[in-house]
Amino acid sequence: MFVLGIDPGLSRCGYGAVRRDAAATLQAVAGGVVTTPADMDLPQRLRMLMAELQGLVVELQPDVVVVEHVFFQNNARTAMSVGQASGLAMVAAAQSGCEVVRYTSNEVKQALVGYGAATKLQVQRMVASVLHLDSPPRPPDVADALALAVCHLTTMPLRKAIDEALRGSGSGSGSGRDTGRDTGREAAS
Repeated sequence: MFVLGIDPGLSRCGYGAVRRDAAATLQAVAGGVVTTPADMDLPQRLRMLMAELQGLVVELQPDVVVVEHVFFQNNARTAMSVGQASGLAMVAAAQSGCEVVRYTSNEVKQALVGYGAATKLQVQRMVASVLHLDSPPRPPDVADALALAVCHLTTMPLRKAIDEALRGSGSGSGSGRDTGRDTGREAAS
């Protein structure tokens, strides 16, 4: 399976692609940051980011695109730009027919480090360890995007098994993982 992680942002949008082979080994395939000039008009920045994200999806052809789901942000302006970038990433993936999955930062930290309040440095180090990299990925936007992809690849088998078990017992529709459908789980946010 091949997963593209997107750490959304309007000024800096990180991306990281990770492949899992038949032996369940994870390998970083690509990583980088898409930037837009802060002095450019918002519609033009969004157009530029959308074109770059569409290009990445077409070039890399992932099976799944994982986008960070921002639950809380102290700065309203930052929250708006992250939300806009997140929406563009989901549209770029959906247009190409890719499955879209979202995880919160805490879910990613819990999956990789085992602690939902892990530091950025702890996440960077764990990403480097899991992907057998010589050093932690930089800048942090790349590490976060790779972490999203790794989180999905490492938690997906368990989530599938839970979904199958729940379907088999008739106890519900599954894990509630956000795959584009509204599960009602986020109604309070």
